[in-house]
Amino acid sequence: MRRRLIVLGAGLAGAALAVPATASAHGLVGKQDLPIPEWLFAWGAAVVLVASFVALAALWTSPRLQELRERPVWRVPRILDVLCGLIGVAAFVFIVYAGLAGSQTALENIVPTFVYVPFWVAIPFISFWAGDVFRAFNPWRAVARFAAWAAGRMGGASALPAPLEYPRRLGRWPAMVGILFFAWVELVLPPGQRDDPSTLAIMGLAYAAVQLVGMSLYGIDPWLRNADPFGVYFGMFARLAPLHWKDGRLFVRRPLSGVVQLETRPGTVALVTTMIGTTSFDGFSQGKVWTSIAPHLQQWFIDLGFTAQTSVDIAFTIGLLAMVAIISAFYRVGVIGMASVGEGHDAAELSRRFAHTLVPIALAYLVAHYFSLVGYQGQAMFYLVSDPLGHGTDYLGTAGVAIDYGWVSATGIWYVQVAALVIGHVCGLVLAHDRALSLYRDPRAATRSQYWMLVVMVGFTSLGLWILSAASQ
Repeated sequence: MRRRLIVLGAGLAGAALAVPATASAHGLVGKQDLPIPEWLFAWGAAVVLVASFVALAALWTSPRLQELRERPVWRVPRILDVLCGLIGVAAFVFIVYAGLAGSQTALENIVPTFVYVPFWVAIPFISFWAGDVFRAFNPWRAVARFAAWAAGRMGGASALPAPLEYPRRLGRWPAMVGILFFAWVELVLPPGQRDDPSTLAIMGLAYAAVQLVGMSLYGIDPWLRNADPFGVYFGMFARLAPLHWKDGRLFVRRPLSGVVQLETRPGTVALVTTMIGTTSFDGFSQGKVWTSIAPHLQQWFIDLGFTAQTSVDIAFTIGLLAMVAIISAFYRVGVIGMASVGEGHDAAELSRRFAHTLVPIALAYLVAHYFSLVGYQGQAMFYLVSDPLGHGTDYLGTAGVAIDYGWVSATGIWYVQVAALVIGHVCGLVLAHDRALSLYRDPRAATRSQYWMLVVMVGFTSLGLWILSAASQ
């Protein structure tokens, strides 16, 4: 077996050798000279993954994460939950107001920066170590809970009809569609539309209305667990955290153990692959490969009679969907390979059983692609909170604060990106190995099945490195 592992590792590392070095996404900084050759990063990433795989096969011989063990450390005061909900509602109302009443210049209004940086990116950064903090501040959850409480106080237990049973076949498909749509708004719509404050405010109101209707029909918790796109999305990352907020208490648990308990309802695999695919397209769309393909797609649709802008939108939509499909297909190849090991496990079952292993990879891609965005554009919040409407005010005295682009170098960002990708994929390997040990009766069969997951992890790492590199060229 060791010989096979060495041969497999050499092949994977050799394949990774062709992967170029990383750079920051979003074009915020350029690539700089590094203290070691660029190709060593690709080699290093592959070697770390292969070494981790060998170590797991030799030292991790029984499941350790399948059973969730939590220890309560603090009883959360009920008033704290109420206060967090009030803060969430107040923040949502203010953001909507700022979008409608403030300046419609994206760089002057707080709304675009708040939506795309603190909300969309920073909350996952916080969730993977602090737990599901968004749930406490979720404004539509707070409004729905208050409405249910008020109705109960006025009319008793029979004031509200019993909620409908949430359709199991619907699963997390609404969450997947919602995340894909938000990514489409961010990555496909032209700048004048995707960062228009009033457009974002109206979209926020429409989103809140859908969530409130859904919770009124199917109940607050069933809807939030399945169909609230942002709630489910942030909650996925929170499952990686060592902290767990539940039933008014704070629990501590082993990192990664929470995601093992992920129930793979319909749409779960599609959601996680969409999380990876949309982030991947963000970087890929800035590289030479896409910029050489997109004009031909655009021209084809122009020839069909579409306007130039509509043709661009269609081309980017196709690119976004294609990247999600590529990620899904790559994962599917891995589980089909695992199914060949035997013991009666088919690809459909394995796809569900190993879906949780993709969550740390989704986080790794998120950190690698958006670290520079948070580190630089996140600083804009200092002056935007002092003049949120863009009307020239200076409530906090910070309106004159400038973004410090020198606090971290391009080389520093490089190291963060590579570290995020490697650590995320090692975590994916750990989760996959532990699940295989619990699923296969024969430990050797469990190890053989993970040859395929190693290929998937190295492939995802190589893809991530290549996309980040392509974005800087």
